[in-house]
Amino acid sequence: MSEPAKRSHGYDGVAICAPVSVPYVRYSNEATHWWIARAIRATLDECGLEPARIDGMCASSFTLGADSAVGLTQHLGLTLRWLDHIPMGGLSSVVALRRAARAVQAGDASIIVCVAGDTNGVNSFRHTAENFSRFSQDAAYPYGSGGPNACFGLLTDYYMRHFGIKREDFAHVCVAQRANALRYPDALFKKAMTVEEYMRSRMISDPICLLDCVMPCAGAEAFIVTTQEIARSFGKPFARLLASQEHHNAFPEDPIQFRAGWARDPKGFWETAGVTPDQVDLVQTYDDYPVISMMQIEDLGFCGKGESGAFLRERDLTVDGDFPHNTSGGQLSVGQAGAAGGYLGTVDALRQITGTATGRRVKDARIAVASGFGLINYDRGVCSGAVVLAGEGA
Repeated sequence: MSEPAKRSHGYDGVAICAPVSVPYVRYSNEATHWWIARAIRATLDECGLEPARIDGMCASSFTLGADSAVGLTQHLGLTLRWLDHIPMGGLSSVVALRRAARAVQAGDASIIVCVAGDTNGVNSFRHTAENFSRFSQDAAYPYGSGGPNACFGLLTDYYMRHFGIKREDFAHVCVAQRANALRYPDALFKKAMTVEEYMRSRMISDPICLLDCVMPCAGAEAFIVTTQEIARSFGKPFARLLASQEHHNAFPEDPIQFRAGWARDPKGFWETAGVTPDQVDLVQTYDDYPVISMMQIEDLGFCGKGESGAFLRERDLTVDGDFPHNTSGGQLSVGQAGAAGGYLGTVDALRQITGTATGRRVKDARIAVASGFGLINYDRGVCSGAVVLAGEGA
C-alpha cells in the first residue's frame, strides 16, 4: 500500500490507548454496573493508573435500569469534571471518541475513559427489544413484528432485490468472520463455519437466516482518550484520530433504508483523514447483520453502491487476507454484548494498529477504519458514523 499523505488534522494532540475487552459470556447474573466496573479497572491497569486519575467518563449501556452515566459515578466512586452518556447502540464508540477527543483538546478533561457494557439474563434481550423505542412500543410489538430480526429482514429483502445481492455474498462475509473468531480468544463461537452450513441455516425472518443474526450476551469494552503527552508517560502505544463523522436520521426520504450517513460526504471524510480507502489496512464494520456491513463498505467508498457483493467475493476478509474485515470475528461470531457491540470493532482496530493484537495481528497494520450503526426502528437505523485511526508513527 502507498504511503498516506502527511497533513494537519483536526484532532491533533489526541491519543487513544489501552483498549480492553471483558470476556463475554452468554448469560450473566452480574449487574451491568459490575461489567462496566471491570472494563474501567482493566483499562486503568493497562496504564498503571488509579481511579482518582480519571477526570472524565463516557458510558453507554442498555441495561443500567434507572441509572445513567451520572449514577455510575457514585456506584463506582469516581469524581469527574467531564461526563457524557451516549445511548446510541452501535454508534456509541464513534460518538464517544469524537466527543472525548474534543473535550481533551479543550482542556475540559485530561484522561477520559470511554466504556460500554451490558449484562444479559434469560429475558434481558426480549425486554430491551420490547422497550427499545416508541416505534417498538407503538408500531411494532402490538402487531407481532417486534425485535430486530423482522426489521432487518425487511431491509435485507429490499437490498437483495434492488442490487442483486445473493445469500452466497452474505455467506462469504459470515464465514470469513468465523475464521477470524477462531483466532480471537474471547469469541463465543469457536466452531468453524462453511458456506454450505450457512446456506442450510434455518430461516428466521426471510431472507434472514440463523447465521445472519447476532447472539445477545454479556460483556464490556473500554479505551482511554487523553493527550499524546500523557499517553507517552504511560509507556504504552497509542493511536491517533485522523477523521470522524456522525449522522442521525440521514436520508429520511428513502422508503426503505439502503444507505446511511456514511454516504453523505465520503469524499470529505477521506480528505480530512489525509488517506484514501486503498491505504486502509483493515476495516471494522458494525455487523449485527451482514447486510449492514456491506452497506458500510459501499457508503464509505471502498466500492460503488450495490457492488459490495462482487467486491468482497474477490477478496480475502480474514486477518491474513488482502481486505481484513472485523478481525475479532465481529458480533456475528464474538457475540453482541448490548451497547458494547458498538465498541467491539473500535477496540479491536485500536489493538491492531497499536500492535497489541497478539498472535492475530494484520501484518504492518497502521491505518484502520471503524464504523458504527445504531438505534434500529421499524424501517431503518437512525445513527451512523465512522472514524479513521492511525498508529502513533503512521
